Amino acid sequence: MNVAVDARTLAPENPRGTPGPTRSPVPAHVIRDDAEALAVAHRLATAFRAGASERDRASVRPLAELDAFSQSGLWSINVPRAFGGPEVSYRTLARVIAIIAAADPAIAQIAQNHLGIVAAIRTVSDEAQKRLLFDEVLSGIRFGNAFSERGTKRAADFDTRFTDHGDHVVVRGEKFYATGALLAHRVPIVALDDEGRAWYAIAARDAPGLTVLDDWSSFGQRGTASGTVLIDAVRVPRSHLVPAWKGYAAPTADGAVFQIIQGAVDAGIGREALDDTIRFVREKARPWIDSGLERASEDPYTIQAIGDLTIRQHAAEALLDRAGLALDDAVARPTAESVAAAQLSVAEAKVLTTEVALAASNKLFELSGTRSTLAAENLDRHWRNARTHTLHDPVRWKYAIIGNHALNGVNPPSHAWS
Repeated sequence: MNVAVDARTLAPENPRGTPGPTRSPVPAHVIRDDAEALAVAHRLATAFRAGASERDRASVRPLAELDAFSQSGLWSINVPRAFGGPEVSYRTLARVIAIIAAADPAIAQIAQNHLGIVAAIRTVSDEAQKRLLFDEVLSGIRFGNAFSERGTKRAADFDTRFTDHGDHVVVRGEKFYATGALLAHRVPIVALDDEGRAWYAIAARDAPGLTVLDDWSSFGQRGTASGTVLIDAVRVPRSHLVPAWKGYAAPTADGAVFQIIQGAVDAGIGREALDDTIRFVREKARPWIDSGLERASEDPYTIQAIGDLTIRQHAAEALLDRAGLALDDAVARPTAESVAAAQLSVAEAKVLTTEVALAASNKLFELSGTRSTLAAENLDRHWRNARTHTLHDPVRWKYAIIGNHALNGVNPPSHAWS
């Protein structure tokens, strides 16, 4: 399965951008229920884990793995049943992402914006647009993203705009942090209309004027290829213009959906870092000279540290489950109260998943010793991935949201980072 695109061969020799992937001639599988979704996730994770370290080391893009992931049906698990989808619970969706992220967090993160867009379409699109776009998703279409921009004052400020031409719009701008765009079939572009409202203009990946540069140079989450998208008079049919602004004009769970997936990625990173720590201590680490012990795994200080990390990992996963239940309720009956409850539950989970991912990936080296830092082990990928991904939005503001609600009854703000 580990057929992939080598990032080092793309950007320098191909400054005009990288062509998009071909679509499978076979329609994607459609998952039946929550149990099948989890079973498929575990099966894929076993395959993805086998090549994850080498993909990270060589900076390759996981094209074959993404094809397997999207063809498996896991990219349509939140399509509503009324439109032919499985509509699994968000508790299950978060578990699926955490399972995949433990094997390869870059692959899990690439799915994040796709699943968030599917949720947004459910919230804001009319029936005809839902039918059209959900049919595409069920067939195996992958959405990337072209949301964020460099150089604006805040993350929610956009310079990208479109002009209306009746049956289509024309989009111009430039994006960065475009996770998934490189290997997507369609690229949703956040663009503003003349009234300053944000829309998702879902462009064909190889549309004229749409250029995806593989210039992602971060030390972590290398496989996401979250680089630059240039948008030069890209034509998008009106049928693929989704009114994103409606998702935040009234109480909806759209922001919490994006956020719970972020938390699930971090939970997966923490789980794998902890598991690799336990494996390394058992199999390769040496006991300290003063301990008088035969095995490093008998060191009482190591035992205590592993116990602490295990408790924190389980707590993070439990809060993620709790957040999924709150999110399911908010999706089913969106009110100011249910949406705020979902946002707060997701924020709590986000705090712990962030903290345990960073703690476990850092403690790994302290408990495993100098040998664990060798390039051959490549265990530093866990810390690099955790440190990179957890920068998506600052948990210090999650504490503020939770505390302000507890003290003053103030609901969280309504946007994609809350």
